[in-house]
Amino acid sequence: MFSGVLDVLPLERAVLGAFAELVRGPVADVGCGPGHVTAHLAALGVEAFGIDLSPEMVGIARRAHPGLRFEVGTMTALEVEDGVLGGVLAFYSIIHLPPGEVAGVFGEFARVLAPGGYLLIGFFAGDESAFDHKVAVAYRWSVDRLVELLRDKGFVEVARMVREPYEGERPFQQGQLLVRKG
Repeated sequence: MFSGVLDVLPLERAVLGAFAELVRGPVADVGCGPGHVTAHLAALGVEAFGIDLSPEMVGIARRAHPGLRFEVGTMTALEVEDGVLGGVLAFYSIIHLPPGEVAGVFGEFARVLAPGGYLLIGFFAGDESAFDHKVAVAYRWSVDRLVELLRDKGFVEVARMVREPYEGERPFQQGQLLVRKG
């Protein structure tokens, strides 16, 4: 379903490319789904591995990308040592978290990142409301609100991108937010 999605998303590929150039050390793709973005990062030379809550998605990712590491896990309690990652990618995975859980997850991302490590978040931008999604209820986020929550966890904003939807996408703005652990 998602295997070729990056082919038609030039702005997201550009942001992922910048992220790949900036990170030093391993990167966890948290909420990796079928592993297509993990594979994209690996093709860019990043030591990337995927984590997903769904054993089925991890199975699909392992079959599609047998040379990469994929694990079943949750972003609320990552089985990663403190301060060992150069980057964390949450590419449209925080969208399924209830708003009350997001700050805690950002704290978990801060825990596993090395000082100066980068976090890249992809999300639906907007008015902080819920909507029906293919997988589960999803939420739109104000970029400024996410930055505020991240700042409270010790992150510094590096860059943001908000774009209008392409034809055939949900009628929501798409957001990318790049932050660095202070």
